[in-house]
Amino acid sequence: MSRVRADEEEYWHSSKFRAFTFDDEDDELSQLKESKRAVNSLRDIVDDDDDDLERVSWSGEPVGSISWSIKETASGSTSSLDGRDSSLQKGSSSYAALPKQASSYSLSSLFKGRNKLSSFQSLSDALTDTGVKNYAPELRRPKAEYKDYSSDWSPKDTVRRMQRGKVCSLERFRSLQDKLVLLDEAVAGHDGNVITAVLIFLKRTLRREILFRELEVRQVALCHLIHFLRETGEQKFLLDLLRFLDRTEEVALSQYREHLNIQDVEKRREFLKGCIGLPFSAEDTSHIQDHYTLLERQIIIEANDRHLEMAGQSELFRKYPRKASILNMPLVTTLFYSCFYHYTEAEGMFSSPTNLKKTFKIPDKQYVLTALAARAKLRAWGDVDALLTTKNWLGYTKKKAPIGFHRVVEILQRNNAPVQVLQEYVRLVEDVETRLNLATKYKCHDVVIETYRDLKDRVQLTAYKSKVERGSVEEEKIQSILSNVQIRWKN
Repeated sequence: MSRVRADEEEYWHSSKFRAFTFDDEDDELSQLKESKRAVNSLRDIVDDDDDDLERVSWSGEPVGSISWSIKETASGSTSSLDGRDSSLQKGSSSYAALPKQASSYSLSSLFKGRNKLSSFQSLSDALTDTGVKNYAPELRRPKAEYKDYSSDWSPKDTVRRMQRGKVCSLERFRSLQDKLVLLDEAVAGHDGNVITAVLIFLKRTLRREILFRELEVRQVALCHLIHFLRETGEQKFLLDLLRFLDRTEEVALSQYREHLNIQDVEKRREFLKGCIGLPFSAEDTSHIQDHYTLLERQIIIEANDRHLEMAGQSELFRKYPRKASILNMPLVTTLFYSCFYHYTEAEGMFSSPTNLKKTFKIPDKQYVLTALAARAKLRAWGDVDALLTTKNWLGYTKKKAPIGFHRVVEILQRNNAPVQVLQEYVRLVEDVETRLNLATKYKCHDVVIETYRDLKDRVQLTAYKSKVERGSVEEEKIQSILSNVQIRWKN
């Protein structure tokens, strides 16, 4: 019996689990290298008269088996985690109650086959007994896994933790001085997300006058807040801030931006009319006036064209139905529309392209580019020729393209212009290499042949002969040039 008793004591005095620590960069207890033994003694819990009873758990498996150990460890982890949470909330010591996984003792052993409860201590009595209080420290998870609402972080530490993506409560910073220090630390950290988060906190907890006054001397934070307000659409708060800073032009521009939220075209027109009197700069005032005038023109053009389209009185509208309304379109789009549907109208008409060009001071280059694209789309090659033809004071005419004839050729080719039309403008490209590239690319054979003839390049002209169709007019032209003895070839 004594040998059995000794074996039992050796069993209960041993532990199958070794305690270890997790590295926690925020916890001073991370210096602890190894915890104590799980349990020093629990012999008072078990009755000495149980030597003849088999130790089994509630599941019927022998105590100490692998499956029993796994189940006991899993069940113990939940309760020990609850104990950890409560101890953290109460600010108690890191040495919590007995962790179940540190012991090979099962709750089932307290009740196995016993009818006399008087011979057992209750579980609470056993845990509060002074003789069995020498327990190992609790093995906690890293503190980083918990949402940290600690109230003892300095502004610098708080910003550092926010930069690392950890949850921090800013409510502990109650005084104005603490809030400003927090903002300065956020700005010093050069993290836009942290700066914005702190600004949202200050915006919520400070009066506007105080916040504006402090931001006036903190330009980085001020720029962040202005950008944030614009992105979130807090227009009233933004206007109050800009007025406080005496930024009258920015106030006017912010008010002008409100027209984007007005869907009704008549209300938008009236709103733009009211914006003309705002304190803009001279250049911006001109833009606002042009915007109002353009919308006014668009309303008139849209009403007339809709009537013509519905009545079927215009062949152009029947052949090319409108794809969208002209209302609220940019100036260049309006000019293209006017060149497409109203190109021949007199200058006195609001829808006339020349009227638009004069009213809004459209540069010649922009006007020619837009008009050329519109007329080429309609394949009105006569209008294209007239657009690019100028007359001097002596009455002589010449072709002139403010956008360059190489761009004219590209626009015409995109609109499937005939080769005869393309060749006429390819010849006008001044740069020889560019002219040859365009002529070769778009198969303007006459231009290539004439250019090689003018360059007196017999080799290139002979090589190009193989690229044209056999028996074609182009081949005969090349052969005629090559057999001309009056040309002094360079090679």
